[in-house]
Amino acid sequence: MSAAPGFFRRFILPGLAFKAVVIGGGYATGRELAEFFLPSGPVGGLMGLVLATLVWSLVCAVTFAFARVTQSGNYLTFFKALLGPFWPLFELAYFAFLFLILAVFGAAAGEIGAALFSLPGWAGAAALALSVLVFTGLGQESVEGLFKYASLFLYLVYLVFVVMCFSQFGGDILAGLDASIVSASWVPAGITYAGYNVVGAVIILPMLRHLTSQRDALVAGMLAGPLAALPALAFFACMIAFYPDIAGAALPSNYILERLGSPAFQMVFQFMVFVALLETSVSAVHAVNERISAVRPRPIGVRTRLAISAALLLAAMVIAERFGLIALIANGYRALSLMIIAVFVVPVLTLGVWKLVRMGRDASGAPSS
Repeated sequence: MSAAPGFFRRFILPGLAFKAVVIGGGYATGRELAEFFLPSGPVGGLMGLVLATLVWSLVCAVTFAFARVTQSGNYLTFFKALLGPFWPLFELAYFAFLFLILAVFGAAAGEIGAALFSLPGWAGAAALALSVLVFTGLGQESVEGLFKYASLFLYLVYLVFVVMCFSQFGGDILAGLDASIVSASWVPAGITYAGYNVVGAVIILPMLRHLTSQRDALVAGMLAGPLAALPALAFFACMIAFYPDIAGAALPSNYILERLGSPAFQMVFQFMVFVALLETSVSAVHAVNERISAVRPRPIGVRTRLAISAALLLAAMVIAERFGLIALIANGYRALSLMIIAVFVVPVLTLGVWKLVRMGRDASGAPSS
């Protein structure tokens, strides 16, 4: 008889997986933070990020609990249980999300290659695509390993980054907070930002296989918000030192790194950003592979996984080359957020909660899990 899953796999792995989805499209380069939160001012931006964290925790907790009750190991099963015959609405929104973020990541990888090595834009995008193919082709265990070890690296690099920023620019950060005028736009900014990123809660359903009870699901969901948001909050605090000039930078991360004056750490940080983009890309593509595998008589193999991943990546890279990083984020994310809120967030917090309560009452005569 195999041993029960440990604390890490039950409570921490889901949050790290959720962070892996959020980080690439949420704050790895800093461009998204600048787009959504800097217009609200330093303090308003921090308040918007805290609001987004609370939304993530709430939606993840309900999503994980609903997924466990309905035995949903992929987003197709989940939305058939949640929306019934209207489940294709999420599929449409998800593929819009998928192509947008892969296009954004291809453009961002190109920006990183150009900034560090003066490479053409396609070179960084190609390196990211090949890396995604490797991890998605190897399947579930490979993906879980990426989330575990890449997360340790990411948190460590962000810690060093924050320490360096506060040691050199701590006075500017505090001055920015003291002089800040809070704009009311932080509320819609926080909700919109949380809206498109929270789709990660259903992307990572394959990672919930280690949960043993509804308590596990709720605790893991509540922890997912802070695990995903802490690096973003730290990163935004560092950006305050350069407000408002940093708002126009294509790569705010590189803007700060150049001013820190450490070429070696700049290389390490940008490699970390590349890893963050890889994590999110792998998460999104792996979810499609698992969705397709769920409706096949037998689980799909390596060749099929590679073919699906390659087709998705190729289409996204064409979009990235056509539009560029700043335009994709400014024009695409807000529309996408409204779609995700409409077909996922609102239904899961209303219909999902109602179904959970009803199923709990139906099972009231049985031992609780």
